[in-house]
Amino acid sequence: MGRILAIDYGQKRVGLAVTDPLKIIANGLTTVPSGEIFKFLADYTAKEQVELFVVGLPKKMNNEYSDSMRLIVPFVKALKKKYPNIPVEMVDERFTSVLAHQAMLAGGLKKKDRQNKALVDEISATIILQSYMESKRF
Repeated sequence: MGRILAIDYGQKRVGLAVTDPLKIIANGLTTVPSGEIFKFLADYTAKEQVELFVVGLPKKMNNEYSDSMRLIVPFVKALKKKYPNIPVEMVDERFTSVLAHQAMLAGGLKKKDRQNKALVDEISATIILQSYMESKRF
């Protein structure tokens, strides 16, 4: 059984989250610099079976795509080219940063930890993955 890997792609960093092999739990994995994402994915997929990539789809409140789509489209094209046997699905990522900050507050993280943008990106990827799993009822 393969894992589902969620990707919150950003200009500077990429937040990553992954399911367990049984697809029961979404866990934050790590954050990597955007320029290193394909090296990370090559290393990760060499060790772990990934059956699906879930990529955050940036939208505005009016349901139009946000300016971040200019980064996401080329990334998704490259992802599909490098991993033609692993499907890619897009998931609306509106509010994930807000939800990530709320989760950090609820978890009692100190202000300095809440300002860690890499942690916010990782938690955002986890929220994207959890949202996907709930929509598919894994």
